[in-house]
Amino acid sequence: MPLSQPAERERLHTRAIEINGYRRADGLYDIEAHLTDCKSYGMANVDRGYIEAGEPLHDLWLRLTLDEHLNITAVEAASDQTPYKVCPAAAPSFARLAGLQIKGGFLREATRLVSGTVGCTHLRELLQQMATTAYQTINPSRARRELAAEGRPDEKHGSDALDKRITEKWGGVEKILNTCLAYDANGPLVKRRWPNLYIGPDRMPETAAE
Repeated sequence: MPLSQPAERERLHTRAIEINGYRRADGLYDIEAHLTDCKSYGMANVDRGYIEAGEPLHDLWLRLTLDEHLNITAVEAASDQTPYKVCPAAAPSFARLAGLQIKGGFLREATRLVSGTVGCTHLRELLQQMATTAYQTINPSRARRELAAEGRPDEKHGSDALDKRITEKWGGVEKILNTCLAYDANGPLVKRRWPNLYIGPDRMPETAAE
């Protein structure tokens, strides 16, 4: 366990989220999420009678189908287990997300379309992680195929070629510079990969124009 030893405790609730990215035979991509909520104890429920310990309170699915430019072409949601009978009626509303593109402002626009009483809080919560998974699925897939087409498969140990090409798909390093510790303009990664953007104390001085 990477965390410190916890205090004596009893587990009460488990939320599990699994998100997979797939490249389809037709060239599109599926980003598919599965969420479950389970209690460690049984509980009475008006609509379901009794929910046993370990039985999902929520068992939800959401699939986004996208093209290579992160345009959503289709959406499917399913609510297999919910605490209330009415909950599954929210799933079809997520089809409204078709036509959006995953880019800056995506979550704001998506929330507008499926917020409030037309949507489901827990399905909506999946969208942020699914958007990140879409980037991590589609951009590397495109970059790998491009490098292979150029006769440069990124199989050499220690190579930055694939990672640099993926960064281009994100819109260039300027889009992610200083967004996290790894991409700190003072840090070793930027110094090695983009020395022209490195601003650490040991940066190379600019060559004076002759």
